[in-house]
Amino acid sequence: MAKRLQNLVGDTVIRLSGESVEEIRVESLCGKDSVIGIYFSAHWCPPCRGFTPKLIEFYNNEKQKRNGTKFEIIFVSWDRDETSFKEYFATMPWLALPYDPDKKHKGKLTKKFRVQGIPKLVLIDGENGKTITVDGYTCLTDNPNGEGFPWRRKKVTEVIKGPIITNNKTEVEALEALKGKYVGLYFSAHWCPPCKAFTPELIRIYELLKSNGKNMEFVFVSSDRSQDSFDLFFDSMPWMAIPFGDPRTEALKGLFGIDGIPSLVMIDDKGEIINLNGRAAVVEDIDAKEFPWYPKPLNELTGSASVMLNESACLVLFTEGEDSDIDMAIDVLSDLAKEESEKGEDQELFFFFGADDDICYSVRDFASLDDQCPLLVIFDFPEQKIYVCKETDITKDIARAFVKSYFNETLESRPLKPTV
Repeated sequence: MAKRLQNLVGDTVIRLSGESVEEIRVESLCGKDSVIGIYFSAHWCPPCRGFTPKLIEFYNNEKQKRNGTKFEIIFVSWDRDETSFKEYFATMPWLALPYDPDKKHKGKLTKKFRVQGIPKLVLIDGENGKTITVDGYTCLTDNPNGEGFPWRRKKVTEVIKGPIITNNKTEVEALEALKGKYVGLYFSAHWCPPCKAFTPELIRIYELLKSNGKNMEFVFVSSDRSQDSFDLFFDSMPWMAIPFGDPRTEALKGLFGIDGIPSLVMIDDKGEIINLNGRAAVVEDIDAKEFPWYPKPLNELTGSASVMLNESACLVLFTEGEDSDIDMAIDVLSDLAKEESEKGEDQELFFFFGADDDICYSVRDFASLDDQCPLLVIFDFPEQKIYVCKETDITKDIARAFVKSYFNETLESRPLKPTV
């Protein structure tokens, strides 16, 4: 576990000790029954300033209760300068990443946990390094006394159990109605333009799957702001729904880390997660031939798939788009992509090949890339960096060496958007 955490935050973190700064070895935080919080926050952020005192009170109480069992928090600053960082950190009783203008470790953490806004509190199991929850902020807000800490991820069946409503407005028990079925949880709202655009396509896919005899069901999880809006939107849908205002809505959002809508989370017939990004899968699979949309290690770079570019480091092999070029790209990248996908939640690099989708031209233009094909590139949008392979003949060995150099941090980068 220690190695996994060190890869994310470095070998040491800091603690204020009076007027001095003490370095703490990260490996000392790990071990059986230990819990480590990663707290993304900033002094300029009003919600952070409101939440931090509550977190301090909880932290102090929890440290007392645990009687020596390890519990620590590491502050990851989103402050804009070192002075602000120091002033804010001085109010905190826990640890912090040292302030780093290059934001090396902050970037890694932001990408891994897909942090789009602050405050955010992620909890990690100090024994095995697995993520306990990415929604500690909501968990503590809902449970100020810390009931249920460390809020280990519940099974979907535990969270969703209870009454849900069918499209003919009758109530059924969720566990009974969904038992043994593939389930799509559709997070959406009537006020959301992208949701209103995506819903008709999802209805088409749903009806196609039903007509093909698939053992599946979708459930609408609403972010609507009134019962009337919920009713209006749900009336257009052929599936089931969590009732409006039901607390399970927020529980499900927290369970899957839903920060934006529309989102479609696919669950298998045993209640295990298949795909957190079912929306992109549906858009790509217009005939629903790949249902229930298990994630693929290697994907074509298209408009819907490009969402990953904004969230994570992504390798793209651009081609001319001919069948032979695409076959080459798949042959070159498949093994590498599979190896990386097998890392599970530790996956740091996502793999794509570029064909002739318009997004390929837009991305190349944005990054000021020339027209060379094939062209092997790693985009790191969260850190605003790009890595370009200088080779013009891309083979398996060249791609593997390029990826190895990226992970060894020996690749030369340039700003994603060159300055003029």
